[in-house]
Amino acid sequence: MNGTNVSHDVLDRLTEEWDALTPEAQKAARYVLENPNDVGVSTVREIAEAANVKPNTFVRMARQVGFEGYEDFRAPFREAIRKGAVSFPDRARWLQDIRKSDDLGGLYADMAEAAICNIEETFAATSADAMKAAAEAIWGSRQVFTLGVGVNNANARNFTYLASTGMTQFHAIPRPGSTAADDLAWADSGDVLIAMSMRPYRSEVVAAIDVAREQGLTIVGLSDSPASPIIRAADHGFVVAVDTPQFFPSSVPIIALLETLLSFVIAVASEEIVERVEKFHDRRHQLGIYVEEPE
Repeated sequence: MNGTNVSHDVLDRLTEEWDALTPEAQKAARYVLENPNDVGVSTVREIAEAANVKPNTFVRMARQVGFEGYEDFRAPFREAIRKGAVSFPDRARWLQDIRKSDDLGGLYADMAEAAICNIEETFAATSADAMKAAAEAIWGSRQVFTLGVGVNNANARNFTYLASTGMTQFHAIPRPGSTAADDLAWADSGDVLIAMSMRPYRSEVVAAIDVAREQGLTIVGLSDSPASPIIRAADHGFVVAVDTPQFFPSSVPIIALLETLLSFVIAVASEEIVERVEKFHDRRHQLGIYVEEPE
């Protein structure tokens, strides 16, 4: 859902009534859920065109969730824009309101603020040029090993899975029953190791990086400090802000940075990668892996 902390009642009603909506009304509802900020500034014809449905579909959908018509449905969204509550610059007021809401409102606000700030700090600490350099090293390599243990094992596997939709020879390590150092036994200067660890740093990650350096691999490191052994050993280092009010470091900025890195790999890759991704997803449609959406 893109961005609003107001009009939640309307959006919740849409999701509650989802199964009762016709396929065409579901298309309209999906557009509203994914683009709520458009509702307050669009006429029924404009938003129907954007959603690729007829204007009457929006009118019927609005009535089905308890409104007299589209204008009545649109009113809460227009009010949200008037108050400025959907604007990100108004974040401070939003967070203050959450803190006052109930006993857990403070924690909710602190977590939201930490996630937003961590992403901002992470992207402010790097640059497009740094991303491009790492992406070119990855695309030009023979094999890419993505290393994470603990919670970062899931982050490493997520990156590897996404990369595998368009590229081969990506490996998430350590493999089951193995160690990261063993998995790198036959890697060499033609390969890349992407390694991540946050304080307290995992000894097996540091050991694997030592092996990778001895064997000449290019190292892309993600960690929480420029003084981290992961960053200091990396050819391409990215400092990630991961502090939260909870005990564990946040995975949100790590995933955001990895997704950005992968988008840069695709951007610097040859045109064949687009065909590979399309072929991968076409095959999944043919196999019935995806739920087909109404056209």
